[in-house]
This record gives sequence, C-alpha cells and structure tokens, in this order.
Amino acid sequence: MFRLLGTLIMGALVGWIAGKLMDMEGSLLRNIVVGVAGSVVGSLVFGLLGFYAYGVFANLLVSIAGACLFIWIGRKLFH
Repeated sequence: MFRLLGTLIMGALVGWIAGKLMDMEGSLLRNIVVGVAGSVVGSLVFGLLGFYAYGVFANLLVSIAGACLFIWIGRKLFH
C-alpha cells in the first residue's frame, strides 16, 4: 500500500519537474502518468547505456531525464 502511494507521489513530482523543464502544463493525473512512464523510459535507456541508478537522488535524476525524453517523443509523434 505504501509502495503504491510512494510511486504515485514520486511520479507526480517527476512529472511536475519534467513538465517545468519541457515547458508543459499538466494536471496532477497527467504529471503522475508522465512521471511513472518517464521512470520506465529512463530506467530502460540508462540501463541500455550501462548506467544503473542506486539511491533516491540518482533514481530521481534518471526518472526526470526519462520523463523529459517521454515528453519530447510525445511531441514529435503527436504534433
């Protein structure tokens, strides 16, 4: 239960930060979706590059980078 709540809070934070960096406005739900999807994208991309994040701060940075990449790809596909 607490793990799900932590994931949602971290997803909202990551989505909000990535939204600010990429100049995108979004609701809380959109921030959560972008943050969680960005975490998956970031882990996949950095894992393929041989970089694995250990610790909360490193995971936060990888997630934000993945969320920015997710937003960028979304803009290229749908705009």
